[in-house]
Amino acid sequence: MTDIQADDIWRDMFVTGLKNAHAMEHEALALMDRQIERAKNYQEIAAMLTQHRGETELQIQRLDSLLASLDEKPSGLKDAAMSMGGTMAALGHSVAGDEVLKNAFANFAFENFESAAYQGLLILADRGGYSAATDPLQETLDEEVRMARWVQNSLPMVIDKHLELRRLGEDASR
Repeated sequence: MTDIQADDIWRDMFVTGLKNAHAMEHEALALMDRQIERAKNYQEIAAMLTQHRGETELQIQRLDSLLASLDEKPSGLKDAAMSMGGTMAALGHSVAGDEVLKNAFANFAFENFESAAYQGLLILADRGGYSAATDPLQETLDEEVRMARWVQNSLPMVIDKHLELRRLGEDASR
């Protein structure tokens, strides 16, 4: 394989990863929007999701800038499909009596998935010589790791509150 072919492969992988991350963040927005509007008994969750939603908007802007620097654009089809998927996933949990718990578990998995995706992008940036992408990708990774840690650390609070609301005969689902 020639160096040009190797460079093309790295670029293609990196651009695809950036487009996938862009779509993934649109899925995250859809998930958070549904959860924020439904978290009436869990203001701590709504507040943190609202804060992370703002970070997610900035993450999308970072990805837009990285793609533009490579003369690329996000995939509108991927963004729309993932956004719809996020909405459907959130709606799927909304019929459950333990919606807030299902959301917490799904959020933990999703935040860790995002973290892994950004770790992969950082490796691709390093191996492919895209050093200008390192800082924005690392900033996003740090935000995702913080959110994953918050979700994990908040699980006892969410479960305890859910159980207490059920014990009191109140709506504990959301």
